[in-house]
Amino acid sequence: MAVRVVGPMQWIVYPSLAAIAATVILATPVELFGLKLPEPVLPLVLAFAWPLIRPSMLGPAVLFLLGLFLDLFWGGAMGLWPLCLLGVYGGILLARNLLAGQETLILFAWYAAASCLVFLTAYLIVTVQAGNAPSLISLFNQVWPTLAIFPIAAWLIERFDDGDVRFR
Repeated sequence: MAVRVVGPMQWIVYPSLAAIAATVILATPVELFGLKLPEPVLPLVLAFAWPLIRPSMLGPAVLFLLGLFLDLFWGGAMGLWPLCLLGVYGGILLARNLLAGQETLILFAWYAAASCLVFLTAYLIVTVQAGNAPSLISLFNQVWPTLAIFPIAAWLIERFDDGDVRFR
C-alpha cells in the first residue's frame, strides 16, 4: 500500500498563496452591470479549516501573516485581521473534539457563527478606533460572500483530513 504524505506545502502554503491571489484579484475595480466584485475574507476559511485538519505551529504563524497582509492591502488598522483570524483558529481548535467527524451542515453552522463573531468584533474595533460606525451595508456585503465560500473550507477538510495515513 502506498503512503500518501500530505505535508504543510499542500494544506498550508498553497491555500495561503491562493487566498492572497484571490484577494488581490477580487479587489480589482471591475464592475459588471453596476455591481462590484465581492470581497470575502478568504483567510477566514483557512482559519476555520486548519485546526480541524491538523493543528500545527505553522498554521497560526501563517494566519498572522495573512492577517497582516489583509490589514496592509485593505488599509485597515494594523493587527485587526491577525487578531480576528487567530481568534477563529483558537476557538475552532478548542472545539475540535466536538467538530471532528460532524456533518457538513453542522460545520457550516459553526463557520457561520465564527464568521459572524469575527465580523462583529471587527465592526466594534473599527467603530471604537474611527469614532464612527461603519456602514452596515458594506459590512453585509463582506459577510455574505465570506459565508458563501464555506464550500472551500468543507472541501479542504474533506481533502486533507486524515490525508496522511501515518497518523491513523
